[in-house]
Amino acid sequence: MSSKGIATVGEYLYWSYANLGMAHAALSSGAHSYGRVHYIIRNKLYRGLVNGTMHLGSLKEDERLKLVMPQACCYCGSITELTLDHLIPTSKGGKDTADNIVWACKSCNSSKGAMDVLEWHEKTSRFPSVLLLRRYLKLVIEFCDCNGLMESNLNDLLQLPFSLRCIPQEFPELNTLKLWVIPICNGSLVSPL
Repeated sequence: MSSKGIATVGEYLYWSYANLGMAHAALSSGAHSYGRVHYIIRNKLYRGLVNGTMHLGSLKEDERLKLVMPQACCYCGSITELTLDHLIPTSKGGKDTADNIVWACKSCNSSKGAMDVLEWHEKTSRFPSVLLLRRYLKLVIEFCDCNGLMESNLNDLLQLPFSLRCIPQEFPELNTLKLWVIPICNGSLVSPL
């Protein structure tokens, strides 16, 4: 299975989320590279999301993590001069809610400005941490679902509060990915997707 043949927004987003699930499982198990079991996880998750037999994890879990994990910039890991930042900028239609707000140092927040978080990561040639991307994808999927866009053709959407083209369809090798921007001392803090 690959991203070829994906035509709808829902398929596109679910494929990215399934790749995220594969990366999360591999990182959580301490794997050094993706193995057969990780590809099985990705394919089952993708099919389950598309046919409605599986569902995304709750944003409440991401909020719980925000409370129990060390306060640090979710982009660079700095623990000084922290501010709040919107993953999907309010100037582009992102919500001013806790789900859309993360810790960011003044430097990263200023550099990101009103850019979508994935546009900014692309501009800085960095790939976001798995947990940050998980929160972001949940927000994007929720937005598309609530606005009846999941069955829309990928080529028909031009005005969205996020950058659909920046949502990763392929993930880098495991040795370049991080579960979170700083090491997590107690891996049990983090639940599956």
